[in-house]
Amino acid sequence: MASSGEEPRSGSPGRAGTGTEPAPAAEAAQLDAAEDFEVLEEEEEDEEEEEDLSELPPLEDVGRPPARPREDAQPAEQGRGEAAKDSQEWLDVLGSGLLKKKTLVPGQGVDTHPCKGQDVTIRLKAALEDGSVVEENPALTFTLGDCDVLQALDLCVQLLEMGETALIVADAKYCYGAQGRSPDIPPNAALTLEVELLAARDAPDLELLSGQEKIELANRKRERGNFFYQQADYVLAINSYDIALKVIGSSSKVDFSPAEEAELLDVKVKCLNNLAASQLKLDHYEAALKSCNLVLEHQPGNIKALFRKGKVLAQQGEYGEAIPILKAALKLEPSNKTIHAELSKLVKKHVDQKNVETEMYRKMLGNPSAASTPGKCKDKLPWSIPWKWLFGATAIALGGVALSVVIAARN
Repeated sequence: MASSGEEPRSGSPGRAGTGTEPAPAAEAAQLDAAEDFEVLEEEEEDEEEEEDLSELPPLEDVGRPPARPREDAQPAEQGRGEAAKDSQEWLDVLGSGLLKKKTLVPGQGVDTHPCKGQDVTIRLKAALEDGSVVEENPALTFTLGDCDVLQALDLCVQLLEMGETALIVADAKYCYGAQGRSPDIPPNAALTLEVELLAARDAPDLELLSGQEKIELANRKRERGNFFYQQADYVLAINSYDIALKVIGSSSKVDFSPAEEAELLDVKVKCLNNLAASQLKLDHYEAALKSCNLVLEHQPGNIKALFRKGKVLAQQGEYGEAIPILKAALKLEPSNKTIHAELSKLVKKHVDQKNVETEMYRKMLGNPSAASTPGKCKDKLPWSIPWKWLFGATAIALGGVALSVVIAARN
């Protein structure tokens, strides 16, 4: 394609933490064709065996001491107590039962909780409900609160104490959702995560990052946004793209080379284009229009930005403004069938809109509709005035003249 904007690509992750593995070729091709221009196991309690009481007299007549309980029998109260204790050990993080945390090894105290915005390092072991291990990472590092990893981790790691090991049971909603992660995590799969908090430190100062470090950081955030886009989680996608743009736009105390400046601009354009695509999915037309305009300020011939701007204006009913923009995009890439189809559709809608407006003006001026006009009157100009209006105007004029004459005579 002729533009440098990059579409959100499939982010089927290569690990449970990050999810940034490149998309398969088939998915990428499909995206280019369409979106490119839209572009705990439950514990069972052993039931206590019931003794045969059929031969015993009524309770009030019993004179002998009660039978000793069996040594292997577990009192019901004790069983219920253990179940209650087990339920208390699990923390329902969101109150919905879909995300639970249980401490296996206590940490160093509540004062050692990590804070949002810090870079944390954890030991991670992820498994399916059947126990199949899908990932083991001895030192996974990410920025807490930036949605760089699974939501289950982002929400639960901030509750850990330094050195604490915890078990997290997460519904698919907070893991890989309805799409899963090919080939090891099926769709709608819940995960059990064993996590140990190893370290937490403040994130690096953006002003002190070198050009290459800033480019790498912005690209990681952008790729995470692409992952959320492919998961159809457009709100989180927008969040990741916004963070990437914040990184790019931050001031710097370090000088960048011209090549680094150009690469940062390229990443910025990609983020803005993908941001516009996500905003369009949520019908945030004004925000999407702003994102497209920012791209066009840097690259007036960016086809994706032109196409999306045309689509935004069309969604707002501004067909007259949208059509020239799509024509400009088509001129840059005449063979693009998607632009051809969208432009043809808008031209037809614009014609229909003009017909509706013309009919509305006719009714406002008192003209009969074209359907009810006799054949001999069809050649009349659309601005012809009905005879009733002419008669009324003439009468008013004559009345005004007569009134002027009377006033003059009295004077």
